[in-house]
Amino acid sequence: MDERGLHVAVDPKGADLKRLLAENAGEPVVMLNLLRFAPNGRELYEEYARHLEKTFLPRYGGQVLYAGDGETALVAEDGQAWDAVILVRYPSREAFSRMVADPEYQTVTQLRTRALSEAVLQPTTQWHSSAEGA
Repeated sequence: MDERGLHVAVDPKGADLKRLLAENAGEPVVMLNLLRFAPNGRELYEEYARHLEKTFLPRYGGQVLYAGDGETALVAEDGQAWDAVILVRYPSREAFSRMVADPEYQTVTQLRTRALSEAVLQPTTQWHSSAEGA
């Protein structure tokens, strides 16, 4: 729940994953993670991240491209600044979906859920310029 008492989603649900796969299951995807930590959540998230990098990303072909702390937002409305930003590349949306459905991953993801008060998890695809295709 946020400070207004509203439930805030931090984990993808089944319908979210079906929509993700329907959009483009086969191409590589970079997942943008915008994170706002719950009180004392950073330590829990760091524990989750260790499991992710040691076990699950190698298992499903994922790779952290960037992880960093958010700083003062230059252009943003109130409440749009984030504590951390992480970019994770997966070989496909299907690989990401298999990872989050993995029963072993399910035992670890509760660390992420408890660590966050708010999150954005947005798939992105690389722009292809006309020069790259030539």
